[in-house]
Amino acid sequence: MSSTVENPFFARIWKFMSSHETDWLHDRRRENLEGLSGRVLEVGAGTGTNFAFYPDTVTEVVAIEPEPRLLEVAREAAASAPVPVSVTAGTVESLAASEPFDAVVCSLVLCSIDDPEAVLRQLLSRLRPGGELRYFEHVASAGARGGLQKVVDATFWPRLFGNCHTHRDTEAVIGAAGFEPVTSRRGWQFPVWAPVPVSEFALGRAVRP
Repeated sequence: MSSTVENPFFARIWKFMSSHETDWLHDRRRENLEGLSGRVLEVGAGTGTNFAFYPDTVTEVVAIEPEPRLLEVAREAAASAPVPVSVTAGTVESLAASEPFDAVVCSLVLCSIDDPEAVLRQLLSRLRPGGELRYFEHVASAGARGGLQKVVDATFWPRLFGNCHTHRDTEAVIGAAGFEPVTSRRGWQFPVWAPVPVSEFALGRAVRP
């Protein structure tokens, strides 16, 4: 399995979007990382947008990013992070064995993985017992928006946005992979009436039993 993912078009889009994130999105990232401590594995670091929001109780962040153009930007962000961050090229599958992590962080990434349950099972195995998964992900909606999500997933959306699939029941997949839920909340990034397929999000915490 390749440890890199070449997606130059999406990389250009994501670099622009991440450099123009709203205060609302920054607040969600901060909320997702609040209270973390010890050694953390971040999956799909993108441009390193999370790095600035890690609390000083975190002793080390090991971040992985498979897209080489995003990797370059993430490494620049790591240099000014408030905690020690190392950024590695690759995927969860290619990550070398190491001491167990205290936490795993997934932010807007599980939508783009071909087999999220398999990857989550690997992440579970990387955690110490009682270690936690922190996630901030857009998720499947019900009703008309859910119908819209199915249409865009079957047509242009994954091709344009780095294999993103908008209609995924991500929290159910987290549970199926063996994590135990602790906290979870749902919300909306955009007004409920706006026909945006990635508007509804889930933010939560789950642990390795």
